[in-house]
Amino acid sequence: MGFIKEFKEFAMRGNLIDMAVGVVIGGAFGKIVSSIVADIVMPVVSILTGGYDFTKLKYVLKQAVMEGDKVVTPELALNYGSFIQVTLDFLIVAFAVFLVIKVINKIRRKKEAQPAAPAEDIVLLTEIRDLLKNEKR
Repeated sequence: MGFIKEFKEFAMRGNLIDMAVGVVIGGAFGKIVSSIVADIVMPVVSILTGGYDFTKLKYVLKQAVMEGDKVVTPELALNYGSFIQVTLDFLIVAFAVFLVIKVINKIRRKKEAQPAAPAEDIVLLTEIRDLLKNEKR
């Protein structure tokens, strides 16, 4: 019974749940970035390179073996064009995460630079103390 209780405590920690939510949102964000790269960036790059589709770039190691229209052995190739596209995906995601972290750190620094305002009861007690000091004079 102790093992199950320990696992439940581990699984229900706030940090673990936050991390799980982050993974799900990160996966969705990755799809958005992949779409941006495939549907927006790569066509522009293709225009700049004379209409070439990077995803079709490959180095064929072994040609496909065909019997008429039937593929007996599929082609063996290094698809470096897909690698270029995935690398662009990664760079865009990494840059976006960098920007988000940069903004978060800036907000944290601003918050840390501002002195914390004393609680209302402390302010009230300070005022009472000052009034008592003035009465004694």
